[in-house]
Amino acid sequence: MNIPFRLKVFLPLIFLFAVLLAFTPRTAKWNYEYRKGSVWQYETCRARLDFPILKTEAQKAEEALRNSSVRTPYFKLSESVGVESLSGASGLDCQSYPGFVPAVISSLRAIYSKGVVDDAGLAALEGQEIAYIQKGKRAQKVPSTELFSLASARSALLARVSESFPDMMADSLLRSSGAYSLIVPNLVYDEQLTSLVNSQADNSVSETAGFVKAGDVIISKGDIVTEELAQVLDSYKAEYEHSVLSGGKDWQLWLANILICLAVLVCFYFAIHFSNPLVFKDYNRYLYILTMFALMAALQMACIRFWPRWLLLVPFPVFALYLKAFFRTRVIYPVYIVSLLPLLLFSSSGPALFLMYVASGTVTLYVFNYFSRGVKQFLLAIVTFVISALVHLACSFTGLVILNFPNDLIFLFIAALLQIATYPFIYLLERIFNLVSNSRLDELAENSNELLRDLEKKAPGTFQHSLQVSALAQSIARAIGADESLLKVGALYHDIGKMTNPLCFVENESLITTDEARYHSELTPLQSAQDIIKHVTDGMELAHDHHLPTVVSDFILTHHGTNCVSYFYDKFIREGGDPEQKSEFCYPGRKPHTKEQVILMICDTIEAASRTLRDYSPEAISNLVERLVQDKIDDGQLEEADITVKELTTAKQVIKGYIAQIHHERIKYPSRRKK
Repeated sequence: MNIPFRLKVFLPLIFLFAVLLAFTPRTAKWNYEYRKGSVWQYETCRARLDFPILKTEAQKAEEALRNSSVRTPYFKLSESVGVESLSGASGLDCQSYPGFVPAVISSLRAIYSKGVVDDAGLAALEGQEIAYIQKGKRAQKVPSTELFSLASARSALLARVSESFPDMMADSLLRSSGAYSLIVPNLVYDEQLTSLVNSQADNSVSETAGFVKAGDVIISKGDIVTEELAQVLDSYKAEYEHSVLSGGKDWQLWLANILICLAVLVCFYFAIHFSNPLVFKDYNRYLYILTMFALMAALQMACIRFWPRWLLLVPFPVFALYLKAFFRTRVIYPVYIVSLLPLLLFSSSGPALFLMYVASGTVTLYVFNYFSRGVKQFLLAIVTFVISALVHLACSFTGLVILNFPNDLIFLFIAALLQIATYPFIYLLERIFNLVSNSRLDELAENSNELLRDLEKKAPGTFQHSLQVSALAQSIARAIGADESLLKVGALYHDIGKMTNPLCFVENESLITTDEARYHSELTPLQSAQDIIKHVTDGMELAHDHHLPTVVSDFILTHHGTNCVSYFYDKFIREGGDPEQKSEFCYPGRKPHTKEQVILMICDTIEAASRTLRDYSPEAISNLVERLVQDKIDDGQLEEADITVKELTTAKQVIKGYIAQIHHERIKYPSRRKK
């Protein structure tokens, strides 16, 4: 493995590490799951630190409403009003009663010391227990009952004067002397200041409703989680999570997250390495599987941080189907399980959710083989929902998760429907990553495909040859663990170029009428070779015109590699041709790289050559297979291929058995005697 290849593998992993770290929850994991009305199934919970009991939003709203209904009025004191009133009282003309004026002045002084409010101020005081009187820059708090209105001030003046002169007609004298008119409001209601101060008071709602000390018992095992206890537990959770990020502990959390993300990435890397290391060499598929892992992890951790309840709404099993479209089960299953690790590590109900999605994803992968098309996908969604619901219910019975009935089941049902809605994105992903899904391969392998129908019609011999090569290649694929679906399609399309000139090829000579000459009878060896070689370029043009995926058209380009058309080259040499012209007899293809391309090259050559055998004994078949495979090796056709000696040996054994079964001896039936 060279350095550039290592960089191509590990650079995306570094980016994936950054994504994981960015979405990792910034708080410690809260290990308790509870709701109001449920039984506390954990051990007795004691506070590990001091924390305030936070008010709920409803409590804060109620307090704010209460504050808004209490509107304390503010008044400004006008001292000049009292001075003018007292000055006017000293000038009253009441000589018949020498003590009358001093009594009025004394009474007015007592009244103005409390304060007289006008009609607007009187309305503001209605229903209020206190008021504020602002004198200069200071405001004094006074009971609202001590303040006088104009009417109550006059009554107070009358009462004081009557007390001093019980035999006097005090009311008549006060009216005639004009003493009543001296009483004017000295407190002016300040509406602007009242609104400003009270609006600030409305916003100043206390956030806490009590305090719990470290070591205090919060709730005991078996207790019912009442509304009050739930409020205390919520407050403890908030303080616990906050305390991890404060007091110099934030670096510890970052270090822990870095190590956890590295551990998850290591598990992911080796899940691929042990299941199918060839994924690293197919860069598009490698980037695809990284993207699926990143999306799953990011969704899990985003939900855990911001919307924990949404974890039941995300159709995680659909990611298993996204992987199934391009990978075999031995790769899908470990990668899918590792992709769910963030859920297990960071969610408070992680074990239950992890088990639920592993179970539903596993069943979905299996059932998808039977319910993958049309309306059957709704049956698949029902199966996914049933499995998820059963596991979730079972976990709730054991206390692993708190069941919020029926909301949880509704969420799981919606997630199952979203699985159907999001699966068609596979076709977009197929285009983005330039991959070919298994469903696309199945479509290409159908007999109704236009290109295959044309091949069967125009070159029936080639079509039969392709079917035989396809069956043989699939047998080898099953034996050595190659991609069977891809090989099947590659074998069906590898010779489509022959339909442009079918009579050039011996398997199609049945199309020649008896009075027609054979195609190569009047051609030179070089012309014959050129016409045969052309089926590769013709095939690539047809593949381009019919938009065949690159992974399929590669079989057209590599099934002959850079081999020479040996029959006509040898004839050319025998007729005195120049050996330096050998390149003109060689295919303009490419040597095979993948094991699937190697298998097709070998099967194509041996299937055609096996038709020339006259002796189908095991020895003759074995000699033919060994010789032709060794010729490919000696010619350097397999030098760039990713196939082991063991796999090549297994392939040869499968081919020998396959040819022997096709060409086994049959019983000769005796003819009936004619009577």
